[in-house]
Amino acid sequence: MRTPFASVMLTLSKAEYIRLKWDADYWKMQHQRALLREQEQKSKIETLEAQVRDLRQRFFGRKSERSGARDESQAKPVLRGARGQRPNRPGHGRTPLEHLPMVEHIVDLAAADQRCPTCDWPLLLFPGTEDSVVLEVEVKAYRRRIRRQRYRPSCRCGTLPGIVTAPAPARLIAKGKLGLSVWVEVLLDKFLYARPTNRLLQSWAGLGLKLSQGTITGGLKRIGPLFGPVMEALQARQLSDGVCHGDETGWRVFEPIEGKVGYGWYLWVVCSESALIYRMAPSRSAATPLAHFAALRVQTILICDRYAAYKKAARIIGLVLAFCWVHVRRDFLELARAYPPLEAWALAWVERISTLYHLNHARLQVQADPLHFAEREAALKAHLQQMAEERDRALADRGLHRAARKAVESLDTHWPGLTVFVEHPKVAMDNNTAERALRNEVLGRKSYYGSGSVWAAELAATVFSLLMTLVHCWGINPRLWLQAYLQACAQNGQRPPPDLSPFLPWTMDPARLRALREPTQATDWANTS
Repeated sequence: MRTPFASVMLTLSKAEYIRLKWDADYWKMQHQRALLREQEQKSKIETLEAQVRDLRQRFFGRKSERSGARDESQAKPVLRGARGQRPNRPGHGRTPLEHLPMVEHIVDLAAADQRCPTCDWPLLLFPGTEDSVVLEVEVKAYRRRIRRQRYRPSCRCGTLPGIVTAPAPARLIAKGKLGLSVWVEVLLDKFLYARPTNRLLQSWAGLGLKLSQGTITGGLKRIGPLFGPVMEALQARQLSDGVCHGDETGWRVFEPIEGKVGYGWYLWVVCSESALIYRMAPSRSAATPLAHFAALRVQTILICDRYAAYKKAARIIGLVLAFCWVHVRRDFLELARAYPPLEAWALAWVERISTLYHLNHARLQVQADPLHFAEREAALKAHLQQMAEERDRALADRGLHRAARKAVESLDTHWPGLTVFVEHPKVAMDNNTAERALRNEVLGRKSYYGSGSVWAAELAATVFSLLMTLVHCWGINPRLWLQAYLQACAQNGQRPPPDLSPFLPWTMDPARLRALREPTQATDWANTS
């Protein structure tokens, strides 16, 4: 029989046991929370260190994406030929420049040197000259005085007025004092050569021509609408090409707009075989591609990056998106740089993508030969199947690093768009065409920081479209085209010409197209009607 003391001790032991059990569970839970916090901190530190390595590479590392290896010994050797003329190879010689006008410069001996220094007998003139050619550039500003002849009728019938005067030459801007050559130089210098207008005016001031920035700005604002019909024709032509490239970059427009915070705008570009169209937009939303492709004439494949705005436009309009393999390759290169333990795994994917490029290039080289094309296409599809199997194995690996999993999941999500080029050989594997189309504009953004107003931004997009289309799609000399088009606008009373066929490359006469592809010749403005 238990004593009261034993009962008390038993009760105390049970209470102590419960307290100790509770304490054990509590501290076990706290330990698990600490382990979880430690794991989260380690993951955060790993992510931050990866960002530091990536930023260090961006600012201080090589810009080339040829290899993601940290050590040159790990990277595959890239064989490059020496720059310049190869030994034992015939050169092209001096560039022929016979199209340039020749200015004769006679060089003679001084009077004292035309006699023998010993006997003082005179030197006799020898037939012919010893000739050489030196290239020179002469830029000058001048005033063109227009003298209009006046006549007095000799008859007395009264049909004609008392004095008949020759008509005044057409002007691009009514009562404007600047000729066509000035506006051609202004447009080319800023929008093709990416130089601020202020620097052009400074260079002209050194030649004696002093113009104010306000005069040029006001003139450009009046000239801009003249290019509207041409822009509409370029866009209509592009929408019937069937294959386009798209990209966008930042731009600055320093005009306050109600409801918009800041001055950040975006310059969008859509490239096709026959036109390059630039659009300026206050945002990076899908509104811009939706507006551009709203009037599609044929089923169109858009080669682009994985930006969500293109995906939304494709869902609404029905575009077929072909995603860029260079961006996928860049994912694995950045993974290799940011996470050294994953470098070998990521570079293996880079090698697979390089092999894919090689196989597709080999396929395209024999498009005219159906038998060889089919063989190489089969090799291409087999390699893609191996890549898909490797992708699926990586996704099934539960121990795969979260950063690596993110890259593979993106590859899996965009796989249908990444393989469009297989069934459509005309579709490029990457979006480099659109990125190259923005290089000149990015130089301009760095040089003159963007646009001062909305109308100036729209003018920039318009002139970018015209000049880049002429140069890169059709090989037309933009100076000659601008001279001809602005002259036609002037003759039509400061309005666009009613017939655009002489100015659209795909409708103009072949002889005119060949002439516009020639180098610029000096214009005789005195005889220009």
